[in-house]
Amino acid sequence: MNASGVKTNVTRLLTAAGLSFRTVEYEVDENDLSGVHVARTLGLSPDQVFKTLVLKGEKVGYFVCCVPVNAEVDLKKAARAAGDKKAAMIPMKDLKEVTGYIRGGCSPVGMKKPFPTFLDETAVLFDEIYLSAGQRGAQIVIAPELLTEYLHLTQADLTKENR
Repeated sequence: MNASGVKTNVTRLLTAAGLSFRTVEYEVDENDLSGVHVARTLGLSPDQVFKTLVLKGEKVGYFVCCVPVNAEVDLKKAARAAGDKKAAMIPMKDLKEVTGYIRGGCSPVGMKKPFPTFLDETAVLFDEIYLSAGQRGAQIVIAPELLTEYLHLTQADLTKENR
């Protein structure tokens, strides 16, 4: 269960589902909303902290990819995982309308609508991964297997090789 006082839609949903997770808070730097900053602030490897990206395939529509914060999503690999030929990142200005979340606070849990969601295969290298708790300044810490089961995620190779 949630071992912290952070209350967001994400934590409420995970608690209601009976999942074991915890939350951690960090100081937000409005000049650096990057996930690498979050990892550094929390003293973690950037490989263990995941960012949530929203893409749009030409046939499948919107889908979500969670990749390590120090990695770049490979659009061809992501499209292939989603069963499409091409995909592109959605414009940042559309993020809140599509997901209900803002940049730096986007989580795969609790979006306005359920979208096909893919988790980079490297997540299984960790007992726990860190993802946005649905607001800037808070992360959920959860076993990748629990998140995969809860969101019916598909694990796939999603990143470019230049890490």
